[in-house]
Amino acid sequence: MTVIKKADFIDSIEDALQYISYYHPKDFIDAMEKAYNTEQSTAAKDAIAQILINSRMSAQGHRPLCQDTGIVTCFVKIGMNVRWDSDLTVQQMVDEGVRRAYGNPDNPLRASIVADPAGSRINTKDNTPAVVHIELVAGDSVEVMIAAKGGGSENKSKMVMLNPSDSIVDWVLKTVPTMGAGWCPPGMLGIGIGGTAEKAAVMAKESLMGSVDIQDIIDNGPQSGEEELRLELFEKVNKLGIGAQGLGGLNTVLDIKIMSAPTHAASKPVVMIPNCAATRHIHFHLDGQGPAELTPPKLEDWPEITWEVGENVRRVNVDQLVKEDLASWRTGETVLLSGTILTGRDAAHKKIQEILAAGEDLPVDFTGKFIYYVGPVDAIEGEAVGPAGPTTATRMDKFTRMMLEETGLIGTIGKAERGPATVQDIKNNKSVYLMAVGGAAYLVSKAIKKARVVAFPELGMEAIYEFEVEDMPVTVAVDSTGESVHVTGPETWRLKLQEL
Repeated sequence: MTVIKKADFIDSIEDALQYISYYHPKDFIDAMEKAYNTEQSTAAKDAIAQILINSRMSAQGHRPLCQDTGIVTCFVKIGMNVRWDSDLTVQQMVDEGVRRAYGNPDNPLRASIVADPAGSRINTKDNTPAVVHIELVAGDSVEVMIAAKGGGSENKSKMVMLNPSDSIVDWVLKTVPTMGAGWCPPGMLGIGIGGTAEKAAVMAKESLMGSVDIQDIIDNGPQSGEEELRLELFEKVNKLGIGAQGLGGLNTVLDIKIMSAPTHAASKPVVMIPNCAATRHIHFHLDGQGPAELTPPKLEDWPEITWEVGENVRRVNVDQLVKEDLASWRTGETVLLSGTILTGRDAAHKKIQEILAAGEDLPVDFTGKFIYYVGPVDAIEGEAVGPAGPTTATRMDKFTRMMLEETGLIGTIGKAERGPATVQDIKNNKSVYLMAVGGAAYLVSKAIKKARVVAFPELGMEAIYEFEVEDMPVTVAVDSTGESVHVTGPETWRLKLQEL
């Protein structure tokens, strides 16, 4: 009988979460390199380049790939012949590993978990509890699959109860465009089919623990109905033209993963969960011989890709901008920002709304400023700020009109698209929306030279910071005329793909 010691299990969880915070799986890097080499859209190719460069930098610097270091999901398959040398439950041991990993002083990870989700939403401060799925299986070892899933991609999960005769392909092709770009494509789509509603959701999540292997099916041909479905969806989703970061292009998904289970004769539950460009997961076994051994990848596994500013670039000092200057900015244009910008996410915007409604003065002056939607990782020695990539901008849509009309703000920065009403608000206020690349958080942080909290310190990572930036790379996603690159880009490439 195998004996698994408490310390070995906790150490393995801690090590695994640190490992995946800065190492992409090699299969994912290979797939991204292939996407980079085949991409014909200049904007999408540029975004993929930044993601790959960020990945290599994170591997070298042992710092998070993305500022959203995720909610931990752990699948634990326990052999029936295993005995535990522990006074803690499996859930408690996983949570202790999470607590240690996220509080590691050498590479602190962002605590994003809030308790009382329907009420006070107070941060638990250590990223616990994890979501743990436990299964008893035959054997005498413990198998662990663990992932750190970002909120931007998790929020785009979709579920449907189809009729038995309904087409899964039709539903996926109808649904993926409604997900926008907040899930940071290119990535993977995990699809669970059958069982019951909750079983389909768990299968969709577990399918994302697998490696990127769609090329094997392309090379060898599908060997089952499930593989035929994967291949059909892979080809047809990529023909939607959504592209990297929703900018339009050839590569929207790197793989389609599917798990299925028998279901009721009257049912066809389907759940689709996307994985983003900061795909983070690892798989290990424990057999009683100590903690898991996780072998670091070799830096030569990463492609040698450089990112250079092209001719279509605008360098600006944001401290000297006035709203009239924005009129000449056009969608798709690369802008390098220098000067001071402010930050703010959901919780900060809600506080601002309450202060303005009460007729009180704001604690910070937004006049003539840009606000960056970000919740950075804590800095370590030598850093102005930790990885600080953008969060999904659509979550701030409900506040944007207020910010533009009542605070003096002139522009916003985030990731993914803005809703139609917000695009109209941007147009009406002669503002602009700038997009930073999701999944390039460590790369972005290098442009931030100074950082300090200027309001709402009690909100932790959601506090308002003042960043002093130098040549921070962004793309004009919505210009002052209301043109959105997230509309024009995919439309253009969808037509090009039809012609091809």
